[in-house]
Amino acid sequence: MKVKDENCPYCMGGDMLAKFAYPVCTLDTCKVYVFKEQSKPGRCVCAYKDHVSEIVDLTDEERSAFFADVVKVARAIHKAYHPDKVNYGAYGDTGGHLHFHLCPKYKNGDEWGGTFTMNSGKVMLTDKEYEAIAEKIRKNM
Repeated sequence: MKVKDENCPYCMGGDMLAKFAYPVCTLDTCKVYVFKEQSKPGRCVCAYKDHVSEIVDLTDEERSAFFADVVKVARAIHKAYHPDKVNYGAYGDTGGHLHFHLCPKYKNGDEWGGTFTMNSGKVMLTDKEYEAIAEKIRKNM
């Protein structure tokens, strides 16, 4: 059994996680969330099922399965939102839980041609609106 980090929103859920993420679904290797800052419509996060910090902490099989789930979510974002590109970000300097941001980018949109802002706070929605995004992603998986 893997140990949870009591300071990790992805491990603990609840209010810690609800500050920035809205649940979409659980896949084989990860939990999928709508990232609450939605200046890039359809932006999601895939958080690995266990508290590991680095991609190198996974076996080859675990890593392949995780990337298969990330691809599944990316395909759903493409089907649901038709971005020109999905950017992928794996950060965690301060969080330490392996996760990927899947950030749809649009040619005439905000930040095209550059790195996406982690959390600009520009577009925050209601839970009803987050649920609509989550449902759109679910339907396209």
